[in-house]
Amino acid sequence: MSQDNSTAGHSTRRKFLGAAGLVGAGAVLSGCTSVLATNPSKVNLDATIFNFALNLEYLEAAFYLAAVGRLDELTAAGGDASKVTLPAGFTGRGGVAVPGLTGDMLAMAHEIADDELAHVKVIRQVLGGAAVVQPQLDLGPAFQAAGRIASNGAITNFNPYANELFFLHGAFIFEDVGVTAYKGAARLLVDDRPNGNLENAAGILAVEAYHSGSIRTQLYQRRAQQAAAGLTVEQVVQAISNLRDAVDGADDRDQGLTAGAGNPSFLPARSANIVPTDINGIAFSRTPRQVANIVFLDTTGAATTGGFFPGGLSGNFAPILAL
Repeated sequence: MSQDNSTAGHSTRRKFLGAAGLVGAGAVLSGCTSVLATNPSKVNLDATIFNFALNLEYLEAAFYLAAVGRLDELTAAGGDASKVTLPAGFTGRGGVAVPGLTGDMLAMAHEIADDELAHVKVIRQVLGGAAVVQPQLDLGPAFQAAGRIASNGAITNFNPYANELFFLHGAFIFEDVGVTAYKGAARLLVDDRPNGNLENAAGILAVEAYHSGSIRTQLYQRRAQQAAAGLTVEQVVQAISNLRDAVDGADDRDQGLTAGAGNPSFLPARSANIVPTDINGIAFSRTPRQVANIVFLDTTGAATTGGFFPGGLSGNFAPILAL
């Protein structure tokens, strides 16, 4: 697929989303407009959970939109592109994509950007005036720090916008986190009516899982390729997995591209690991605190700022961070 063809297909898809998809967002998620408890035995935290998710969607949307040169669309959706820090020399604007990101891969990146932007729009619409504003997002120095920590100093200037391969590594940092975050939040949601908050959170989880599987497949196919600092793609991915494991708790359940480096009591032995599951084939969960630890790049379990959110999350999440 040529770059011109993928751009044309992307333009058609965006027109369809604008004309048909998001116009009906209120109908699609109509059950979400009420956060009244339907289960009186549970404390109603639905709005808090969706605002926590909105912070993560701001981050993912900014990452992918910048990768395909569409960062300013974040502002039009209710975010704020001016509050996104990018690596020096990369603007994320004007339709200028990551170097080497062309053809089918560019088309896939545009689709994921469309999805993440749609998540921002629809969650903001559902929450209405209760939606939190976008916080400051760091997509530059935070990635450098993540690279240094993950590789024990071997990777010193990791930049996910330097080339197509590094873009895939940057995407890997986020994608599994989104899946496990929505999975972990399911038990906390109250509105379990048809088309209610629980069902629609599951729908977003499914989209994030498709994204994660796509990124993992691309990385697995290139696992033996040299990536950075003398490390193969598989070794860099495993280092990122180890970093997430180091900051989200002591259970060692995060997984790289093969099962060999994972926890053998949690994951069955297999050569390919495109779908990170437990031994029963079930995706694992992360609590809001574990998710916060990852995005803050925090090993103490108590940080409220840092990493990809240098000024912290937007909103008060004490009620769910303690769960």
